[in-house]
Amino acid sequence: MATWAIGDVQGCFEPLKRLLVAIRFDAVRDRAIFCGDLVNRGPDSLGVLRWAVSTDRAQPGSVSTVLGNHDLHFLARAAGLVGAKRTDTLDELLAAKDCDALASWLRRQPLLRKVRTPQGPTVVVHAGLDVHWTVHGAEMRARAAEKLLGNGQHRDLLAAVSGTREPLDPAVRHAADFVATVTRVRCCTADGTPQPEHNGSPETAPPHLLPWYAVPDRKSAGARILFGHWAALGVRKGPDWQSLDSGCVWGNALTALRLEDDRLVQVAAK
Repeated sequence: MATWAIGDVQGCFEPLKRLLVAIRFDAVRDRAIFCGDLVNRGPDSLGVLRWAVSTDRAQPGSVSTVLGNHDLHFLARAAGLVGAKRTDTLDELLAAKDCDALASWLRRQPLLRKVRTPQGPTVVVHAGLDVHWTVHGAEMRARAAEKLLGNGQHRDLLAAVSGTREPLDPAVRHAADFVATVTRVRCCTADGTPQPEHNGSPETAPPHLLPWYAVPDRKSAGARILFGHWAALGVRKGPDWQSLDSGCVWGNALTALRLEDDRLVQVAAK
């Protein structure tokens, strides 16, 4: 059995299929955990999501993902809460007969996942953690937000995350703040205030900004964290973190990491 963490696919189904062949993925014995953003901007979000859902249904637990910002945008569009962005490629998915079933599966995926590995507990998130959160604290916030996404308040939370309307319920407001951070953060000020607007490499960030994982006294330090989201960062490894977004949708590569031994496998986007 192998457990593979896979970086941002963003609707790039052909590279995903080639990566699955390269890692010899077998849903009967292996697990694939995606770092979020299964959909959008690439050419075949419908194919990616149909594969993930059908594989997970055939072999429960074989395929899962943490939610990314593009996944949440799709869910908000599917719920009729927001309109299209200029770079969206979601029309085929939204028009599909099984769109509701696909959205329901995605909406019930976690925002944070902890996996046992030989190196110890590994946390998988889409973008990162607020530097003031311990891993346990982030888990508790994730479970609260996931509960809202899985029940009748999911529209309120999606609306709050997308900025469509201000939530009246304090629980929804707190969950929306958590979701925004865990799916969008890249850099912070020295005091840990998230500044997600910078999307270039860490080396090109303004002097007052640090990558979230490099802020001194980060409360989650020491716990191994895997994340995607930051294509300009690429695939890099720190003492307690690993980034996996190798910019497939930008024509670069798609990356998988085997958690049992940290073996990296990449396939070219084209």
